[in-house]
Amino acid sequence: MKKPHFIKQSFKTVNVLFLALSISLLAGCEQSETDQTDPTAKAEITETPAALNSGLTSKTGSTFGDIGNGVNLQPSYYNGGNCDLGWNLMKQNTKIKTVRIEVEPGQETNAKRWISEAKSNGFTVIVSYHKSSVLGSDSTSELNAAATWWKNYYSYLGGNFIINLTNEWGSHNITPSAFAAAYNTAITEVRKVYSGTIIIDIPGWGQETATAACAVKGCSTGQTKINDTKIILSAHIYPGAYNQAKGRYMNTSDIDDLASSGRQCMIGEFGNSGGSGADWSGIVDYAKNKGWTILGWAWNGDGGSMNMITPQFQSYTSGSAKTYYKSSYFDIVYNKL
Repeated sequence: MKKPHFIKQSFKTVNVLFLALSISLLAGCEQSETDQTDPTAKAEITETPAALNSGLTSKTGSTFGDIGNGVNLQPSYYNGGNCDLGWNLMKQNTKIKTVRIEVEPGQETNAKRWISEAKSNGFTVIVSYHKSSVLGSDSTSELNAAATWWKNYYSYLGGNFIINLTNEWGSHNITPSAFAAAYNTAITEVRKVYSGTIIIDIPGWGQETATAACAVKGCSTGQTKINDTKIILSAHIYPGAYNQAKGRYMNTSDIDDLASSGRQCMIGEFGNSGGSGADWSGIVDYAKNKGWTILGWAWNGDGGSMNMITPQFQSYTSGSAKTYYKSSYFDIVYNKL
């Protein structure tokens, strides 16, 4: 699950919303991770460009209330997923309104508690299926496995949260038609249990904005398009974010390209580590100024340097919350929110 370009495994990557019948929200996109030997690290790694490479507002009304900016959590790889997530400290930092929780298949029992805690602490919850070994994959069987997982576990996990169908499916090379056809099949399966907004990570580890836009609006005659309109396109932005279709590192024009899809958009992940070449900070600011929701990577669980709190996730003990502190990275994310 690491690609020659970027990979993102939170814990993933190497160096690793009830939704309410009415959610009129989000926007964003994200980037990749790093080389995947260590599922706990999430920085992304880039190679040379040659080798690689209007939105979800933070004030969107829904049955859930406003969908605000927030942070990502990746607890699956620590203490067997039996983690204290640091809610006491998070609640003290009121810019954090939304949490996106990545769940590795096999962590359903722990995830049920994580999601319940997030909701009981007043946060809007996005849950993403995250299979670290297939990030950046074009395998339709893997995308269908994610859809089946949602059909089997959405109710078990408590419902009343926003589904991010899967984390970073689709490579830099996938075509708009192939991306659309695969998601049409997967979305049909998810719709058997869920009628809310579905977040779709755009391909290329959250960086191929033109491919995603074309997969929605169609850029050629007879091209397959994503049929479901209740979706949010999510980009992931890091210093190594590379748009292979454009042959360059990402810039603010990519945010405009994604917005041209006519669907809601968001920045599902952003951080300051993993390669260089893209002005990740400027891109995130630009998206935020367009009204897109932005979610920082990561509250905890990165496995590398992008953890807002320290120490790393501690073992959960019922009735006994662990003590966490802000890390030197905390303000890098929090000041953006």
